[in-house]
Amino acid sequence: MTAPARTLPAPTGAPLSVADLAGQFARGTGYLAACTMGLPLAATLEAQQRDQEAWWTGRRSPVDYGAIVEESRAAWARSVGVPTSAVAIGSQTSVMVSVVAAAVPDGADVLCVDGDFSSMVFPFVAQAHRGVTVRSVPLAELAESVGERTAVVAWSAVQSATGEVADHAAVVAAAARHGSLTVCDLTQAAGVLPVDAATVDVTVCHAYKWLCSPRGAALATFSARALAELRPVQAGWYAGESVWSSCYGPEMHLASDARAFDVSPAWQAWAGALPALDAFSRLDVAEAWTHASGLGDELCRRLGIAEQGQAIVTWPDAEARDVAAMTAAGLTVSGRAGRARVAFHLWNDGDDVEAVVRALRT
Repeated sequence: MTAPARTLPAPTGAPLSVADLAGQFARGTGYLAACTMGLPLAATLEAQQRDQEAWWTGRRSPVDYGAIVEESRAAWARSVGVPTSAVAIGSQTSVMVSVVAAAVPDGADVLCVDGDFSSMVFPFVAQAHRGVTVRSVPLAELAESVGERTAVVAWSAVQSATGEVADHAAVVAAAARHGSLTVCDLTQAAGVLPVDAATVDVTVCHAYKWLCSPRGAALATFSARALAELRPVQAGWYAGESVWSSCYGPEMHLASDARAFDVSPAWQAWAGALPALDAFSRLDVAEAWTHASGLGDELCRRLGIAEQGQAIVTWPDAEARDVAAMTAAGLTVSGRAGRARVAFHLWNDGDDVEAVVRALRT
């Protein structure tokens, strides 16, 4: 196993290719589970080590972490095509979605996707006591299922269990025709698939998968409509217009932009997230998708199944025999909803495809 480069190959702000970032990861790991948990960049590992040493020796303060969070916020804004003022930071996607769910009118209709990740569904289901109805349909029928009564359309850009990619433009257009608020989870997409948050009212993303950040760093974006209609029900000191003047109540002066939806950051997580978020903001993500989905299709051809055009390749494996065979061969894969699930990201190459095929044939 070769050691990855410890620093990024280009100065901050310069574009990065798949090859540039691939050199930032440990090689020969057999890791095919970015959809479960990403691997850290060498720069992230180094940043966390520096942070732990600074903490250990008493050279860290909340003000230091505040600066790191703001740089991370700006990097995410660049990645998804929105102004920095539209970005809020958090730690879990379900909490961010719950802000929307709490604002859904009594008796409203919410449209979700069959089998979508629970963090995109449960917050709305939890509003049943107010008469809120959650209706789910197959992903392919999502756009056509939006109707006059649909208050919110909520979906994942890429489905966790199957890797299917939503027809983003069609869903957004249908929601616009009916005046429905749109909520999209980018957790299984950002970092490998080009995404555009500017067309959605609310996006949420946990950065610990394809964005290769520590768990505990999550981000959301809010449109002008969302900022006007939603309430920051989880508001705390970090949501204040002046953070350090918002530590005590009862007077509340929240930020006038998306920072009003901030939650207090998990400091050490953001120290590691910043190098990754900056790097992915400079990555040619279209190239990343070509790389990852190309490996996925190569695996499909080798296994004799239909090409899926996805970075996450799945197939029926109800008894988890294929998952067990790949695990026994030293590969890290996952199984979800009765299917074997193999994910390709920047650190993967043709050798990983060959390793899967060899494990299954054995």
